Amino acid sequence: MLISKPRENTPEENNIPAVLPVYSHHEPVLWYAMRATYRRELEAMRRLKDAGLGCFVPMQYHARLKRGRKVRELVPAVRNLLFVHALPSDLKRIKLELPYLQYITDTRSHEKIIVPDVQMQRFIAVAGTYDDQLLYFRPGELNLAKGTRVRITGGEFAGYEGTFLKVKGARDRRVVIAVEGVIAVALAVIHPDLIEPIP
Repeated sequence: MLISKPRENTPEENNIPAVLPVYSHHEPVLWYAMRATYRRELEAMRRLKDAGLGCFVPMQYHARLKRGRKVRELVPAVRNLLFVHALPSDLKRIKLELPYLQYITDTRSHEKIIVPDVQMQRFIAVAGTYDDQLLYFRPGELNLAKGTRVRITGGEFAGYEGTFLKVKGARDRRVVIAVEGVIAVALAVIHPDLIEPIP
């Protein structure tokens, strides 16, 4: 909401209008990349959702033996990682109650990593499938510069852009969708006919 607040100009502020806009509750809702130490990402997710904040934890099915039987369990794909969708002031308040919740910062600028909405939507669309063929990589584990920028032209991820390259743990080259400085996910094999290079 925009409120007008009158103020008097000083001689040094001649070019500043007498009426200045003052914003009330004009914070954007942002996606923050965060860590929950000691594998408390699921606990953090519950607490954040109880507080009415958005949250996404990349999950994946893993098979394990339980009482001699093989069972599939849905578990966090990456330890300690979660993404929080919130107003900066709301997140600051909830962090006081959850001291183990920490911002992930850019290694160069040391600023909090805020993920653009479009990038986050694409990451959630891929990671939210829980596909056990998805491969996750931390920053530095992949050299994206060695790959080819591509666009997927068909299938459920049609229109998505990523980097096509060879990744550890896969025989074929994969399309990788990255959240810069945080995480990258390599999709299951996509038929070459459904990929086009981006000039």
